[in-house]
Order: sequence, then C-alpha cells, then structure tokens
Amino acid sequence: MADLKMPELNNVIVAGNLTKDPVFRQTSNNTPVVNFHVAANRRYKDSNNQWQEDVCYVGIVAWNKLADSCRERLKKGSAVLIDGELQSRTFKTEDSRNRTIVEIKAKRIQFLNKHNRMQDVDTIADDSNTEDPTALKDLDEDITSFDKFLTNEESDLLNNK
Repeated sequence: MADLKMPELNNVIVAGNLTKDPVFRQTSNNTPVVNFHVAANRRYKDSNNQWQEDVCYVGIVAWNKLADSCRERLKKGSAVLIDGELQSRTFKTEDSRNRTIVEIKAKRIQFLNKHNRMQDVDTIADDSNTEDPTALKDLDEDITSFDKFLTNEESDLLNNK
C-alpha cells in the first residue's frame, strides 16, 4: 500500500456573484493583486420536498493582468465563473494570533455580465499560467450547463475516464 501514489490535482471551478467591490492593491514590487468574495448558491429539495437554498462564500485572489481586469470590470453583484486552485495561507492577526484561510487562486475568470467596453474576449487568464487558455463562447447565448467551460481533461476527470 505504501507504493500507491495519490495524483496531484488541485482544481476548482465555482460560479457566483461578488459580495462586495473587489479590493485592489499592489505588492512592494508593484505586482497587482485583487481580493474578493463570491456567493455561490446551491438549490436543493429538503425532506418536505420544498426548495431550499444554501449559500457558500468563497474568497478569491487574482494576480497580474487578471487582477487589472478584475479592477476594471468587477463590482459588487457581478457574476463570475472562476477556474483556479485552492491555496491556504497563514498570517498573524493584530492580537498576535495565527490565522489560516483557504481561498481560490484564480487562473481564469469568466465575466458573466454584459459590458459596454470594446473588448471582445470575456475570458481573462492569469499570465503566469503556462497553458494557453481557450476562449470561451460568447455569453450572449443561453448558458444551461457549465460543461462547456471544462477542458477535455477536466471532463474526463469528472466522468472517471
């Protein structure tokens, strides 16, 4: 059993709406970074067959060009689809206690709201990502499934191929 290796997989896709305006700042070496939270809703039927809604609040961090795009295009209530990876970080609070948070480091963000800018591409990718992100389809069409946002590799993983 000791020879069994777990695959190294850390990929998250979440869709939701921003709970507040994004917080943009720059590091000491002028690297742009933005933080925001999205509320991702889940609908389900309870034991009385009544529809209920559960909300999960997820922290997001984006860097470089992706952070700049978020600063320009996002505000409270904006709808987004985030493709990224989970990361944790620990820091000291003002009262010297250690605090650890888990958030999504965005690799790609799909802006789901229409906008009036001249930009044709609605998918912005983190420029530190070595993959060539595929442009997603125009959002003016009806979105009925998130499957169209998955890469072939992600689809295969979800379908256990």
